[in-house]
Amino acid sequence: MELSQEYYEAMKACISLGSVPEARKLHARLVSTGLHSSTFLQNHLLNMYSSCGLIDDALRVFTEIEFRNVFSWNTMISGLADSGRMRKAAQLFDEIPERDTVSWNSMMSGYFHNEQPHGTIKVFTSIIRDCNCVPDLFSFSCAMKACASLGYVNLASQLHGLVVKFDFGGHESIGSSIIDMYVKCGAPSLSEQVFLRMPNPNLFCWNTLIYVYSKLYGVGRALHLFHQMPEHDTCSWNTMISILAQHGKGAQTLDMFVEMLNHGFRPNSMTYASVLSACAGICDLGWGAHLHAQILRKEPNIHVYVGSGLIDMYAKCGCLEYAMTVFNNLKERNVVSWTSMIGGTAQFGLVEEALTLFNQMRKVPVDSDEFTLATILRVCSILKDISLGGQLHAYTIRIGMNSSVPVGNSLVTMYAQCGNVQSASCAFKLMPVKDVISWTAMLTAFSQTGNVEKAREYFSRMPERNVITWNSMLATYIQHGFWEEGLKIYILMAREGVKPDLITFATLISACAYLAVLKLGNQIVAQAEKLGFVSNVSTANSIVTMYARCGRIGEAYNVFDSIVMKNLISWNSIMAGYAQSGQGRKVIEIFEDMLKMGFMPDHISYISVLSGCSHSGLVLEGQQYFNMMTKDHGISPNCEHFACIVDLLGRAGRVDQAKSFIDEMPLEPNADIWGALLGACRIHGNTKLAETALNNLIKLDVEGSGSYVLLANIYSDAGKLEGVSDVRKHMRQKGIQKNPGCSWIEVDNRVHVFTVDDTSHPRIKDIYIALQEIIKKIEHAGNYINEIGSAGPRSCHSEKLAVAFGLISLPAWMPIHIMKNLRICCDCHLVMKWISLLTSRELIVRDANRFHHFKGGSCSCRDYW
Repeated sequence: MELSQEYYEAMKACISLGSVPEARKLHARLVSTGLHSSTFLQNHLLNMYSSCGLIDDALRVFTEIEFRNVFSWNTMISGLADSGRMRKAAQLFDEIPERDTVSWNSMMSGYFHNEQPHGTIKVFTSIIRDCNCVPDLFSFSCAMKACASLGYVNLASQLHGLVVKFDFGGHESIGSSIIDMYVKCGAPSLSEQVFLRMPNPNLFCWNTLIYVYSKLYGVGRALHLFHQMPEHDTCSWNTMISILAQHGKGAQTLDMFVEMLNHGFRPNSMTYASVLSACAGICDLGWGAHLHAQILRKEPNIHVYVGSGLIDMYAKCGCLEYAMTVFNNLKERNVVSWTSMIGGTAQFGLVEEALTLFNQMRKVPVDSDEFTLATILRVCSILKDISLGGQLHAYTIRIGMNSSVPVGNSLVTMYAQCGNVQSASCAFKLMPVKDVISWTAMLTAFSQTGNVEKAREYFSRMPERNVITWNSMLATYIQHGFWEEGLKIYILMAREGVKPDLITFATLISACAYLAVLKLGNQIVAQAEKLGFVSNVSTANSIVTMYARCGRIGEAYNVFDSIVMKNLISWNSIMAGYAQSGQGRKVIEIFEDMLKMGFMPDHISYISVLSGCSHSGLVLEGQQYFNMMTKDHGISPNCEHFACIVDLLGRAGRVDQAKSFIDEMPLEPNADIWGALLGACRIHGNTKLAETALNNLIKLDVEGSGSYVLLANIYSDAGKLEGVSDVRKHMRQKGIQKNPGCSWIEVDNRVHVFTVDDTSHPRIKDIYIALQEIIKKIEHAGNYINEIGSAGPRSCHSEKLAVAFGLISLPAWMPIHIMKNLRICCDCHLVMKWISLLTSRELIVRDANRFHHFKGGSCSCRDYW
């Protein structure tokens, strides 16, 4: 007996050391002493060989045991399961003469650890049906882990019910398993219910519920629960820090990290990875570098995941060289490190270098994962290289990654960016599993090609939508001119309880700016203010643009002035507003203020300055700023800047100088430049240069009617009726139709649109009566010839009808805002001045070029337009 105990202790020591030679020596000594026939020692031999990974030796011992007991069978089954030989383990399990709970548990555990959770559930079902054996805590724990890995929420509820039935619900460990199972099955609310019924939940339960609360109720409730915990461990801190980082709460993440250190907890690789992610999110290079120094000081070797976090942080903070240094110094690189470096390089626009890194990664070799492939496919999207994208598509199929959701989404986006919607649609249809990003990618693909109807079809078919999806559909309608449908989408979004974000409001406010619907714009701004988005600089910039385009330049400046952290877009927005209002001096004043504040202007800034000078006749100032653009700020002028100078010189009557300027340009003149010259010829009646401008426009294959109409008007003003006839004949031959002029006005929450000689409006009779009355007053007051004769209206332009409707529909104190798609003509401009004088009303007209503020008989443009 003493000798048996001695061998038993020796085998235990052998197991702890994992020594294969020593195990076989012990076996030999047992044979030589004649003790190898002892079932007790043979069972421990089995255990020793199994623990040392010698499964074939264990099987030989098992076959030699004459009197096997349940321990023998269980040990052998467990050893086979641990070595991955589940088929042989199942065979022995079927042959076992009697089974105990350990037998069942060994099979369940074996299936689970060999990634066969269905097998685990099948064995558990059998143990429940077997009347000779009762499952224990381990049985339930193993079954719940399998259920969690499968994500079967209905099965989870059944297992929970069996726990109660077998009276295991009071055990602390089983409560933790139930909570974990519900979380992994996607039923966090059920896990919360279990937690709330537990009298003394352990730390694991508290930590899990923090995560649950972040999913159910957001970061605030999770943080509140964290502070309610009776005690914390490192996992508690890491969980909360990770939640804050994942929700984009960069500053709070850093505060929580400092608090963790102050409470004496030592951070680990998970902590550092989360905090580095937060630094990357808010581009805080100072904090990131400080953390890097702390890691180097406290950790002998940088963990590969921490290294990946450092690479990502440096890349997103604009320090690609530092990211590459960290990457090169990593002793171990995994797929995350490579992917971080590839993504960081691509972010800097170094797409060729990103592809080179990807090829180096394959040569190492490091197997690509779904995120690597998604990253490199985004590089193909940037390059618009469908050939390379197709090769990568084939590669994903070859390595079995084509069924991955992130890879499928990137394939759809890549094909869409390359303009191949058919391939994008095919990739989408072949995805076995689609998420909300997949559907949104297809919606965006159809939007890019202008297929709004198909985009809406996919939007309607989506099984679920998030705010990004709604924003995509909203932007699709707005970008393609379906303004009313876009606003309907926003109303539907509100009805379905989807909370709008910054992008939602920026898109809506931009739409209101384009349509110049001030009342609706004010309502949307009020909603944005209520939700706290107005303080965001992007939203504030959109509001500045909206007010400016609605002719409320004063309100636009007030919003601009209230922006605490102005960016370059803020300055450009307000300058563009003043330029369109014809206040060139104010544009220059703001531009100089911007320079004093240390902002570096870009090409858009100079477009606003030059167009402001053009609309105000500031020729010398405009030429000065044009020269300053290249000399002081190194900005090479593009066609838009040259068009501004041509317009500046042409409006001022220097038409020949404008033509010489075009001839000396280093760039090939485009349609905007020749169009500006043609417009100047219209103002100053220069038919010869007008013909030159139009001929150049025809060479550029400009099919719009505007240029032809301008030339016809020039001939008409000069009395050259033959020229007018030739232009109209040429238009007929080329199938060019004159764009119909239209004007619109917002009254009673509706946009009313008028065309020339309109007869479709419900109140058109009242409108013509009001217009005739005001024209008679103008005739009586001044030297004006009425365009409306006794026979009825004769070419009555749309803006006159819109103003007449405003006079009979809006209160006397309210300014009348009119929008027009074409340039206002001289006759209408004169009538507007008289109406503003005789009715004491302010009229604000935005035509295709600028704003005209009529008040007291004069216009803000000073007849210079």
